[in-house]
Amino acid sequence: MKKCGILVGLMLLATLRLGAALPVDLAKQQWNGNAICYSGYRAGQHPDKQLFPSQAHVLEDLKILEKNWNLIRLYGSDQHSRDVLEVIQKNKLHLQVMLGIWLSGKPEKQAENKRQIAEGIRLANAFRGIVTAVSVGNEALVSWSDHRMSEGAVIALVKKVKAAVPCRVTVADDFLYWVQPGNQLVKHLDFITLHSYPVWGHLDIDQGLAATVDKFEEIQRLYPGKPIVFGEVGWASYTVGDKHAPKAGDEVKQKRYYNEINGWAKAKQVTTFFFEAFDEPWKGEGTEGHWGVFSTERKAKLVMQQLYPERMPSSPTSPGYAEAALTPTKRDEK
Repeated sequence: MKKCGILVGLMLLATLRLGAALPVDLAKQQWNGNAICYSGYRAGQHPDKQLFPSQAHVLEDLKILEKNWNLIRLYGSDQHSRDVLEVIQKNKLHLQVMLGIWLSGKPEKQAENKRQIAEGIRLANAFRGIVTAVSVGNEALVSWSDHRMSEGAVIALVKKVKAAVPCRVTVADDFLYWVQPGNQLVKHLDFITLHSYPVWGHLDIDQGLAATVDKFEEIQRLYPGKPIVFGEVGWASYTVGDKHAPKAGDEVKQKRYYNEINGWAKAKQVTTFFFEAFDEPWKGEGTEGHWGVFSTERKAKLVMQQLYPERMPSSPTSPGYAEAALTPTKRDEK
């Protein structure tokens, strides 16, 4: 037994030296380490315009993230995700990925849906040691989605992906979808990926953690025994519009929420992807543009400054409320 233990230890050490992340299983109700949502779009880059970050940009980002996180979540099966996976593999980074397949119910997007499915399957198979799960769609079922699909259509695609990939399969959506009665999707999933944002519920920081936990516990009651991952939780560092408590967005509040939700996640064994790594300029100057724990310039916001002293900013990383109101983004207008 002693020799066996030594051998296992040597194997784990060898794995780490080779640069591979230790495997995680998101279909087990456990905390799998620090997790964060990542889209690397910088100024002038835009997913809908096929203007993607370079691999050099991706490598810079992932080296930043590798210092504190071992799991990242991607949203599409496109060039950006291919570049992320190739960079992880080439540079032997200690990161694993929940890969996304972006789906839309708009008729003109059906060909793109097929491309996303095919590429998602290909990437999950080509990067088996890195892709730990695939999410078939993101917020495509909730009632307010601007790319809404039918539950039956998503179930059919989940079955197709599950039959073709070697990893776990899930669907990521908002609490308001999962809480609907008569759900037929959950039984086809390896685990539920849940989103919850207190900010969008007009709540301020004192209610933030409790509201998030309430959402988790409600879904847990509805689907006993089904593993649940938080695919998105976060706190914007600046908010615009009337869909939030007054001045809800704030870097002090973001830091508090980050620390509280991560402490809860570890204690309760819930893998929790924080939204998100970096501010994304293509989302506009309103609320959606200020969810990152790093600024567009890759400078640490307050929540990350102690861990990343080398990325201390020389100017504000979030707008101040004394400034003129900015134009709301699409989600601000919902």
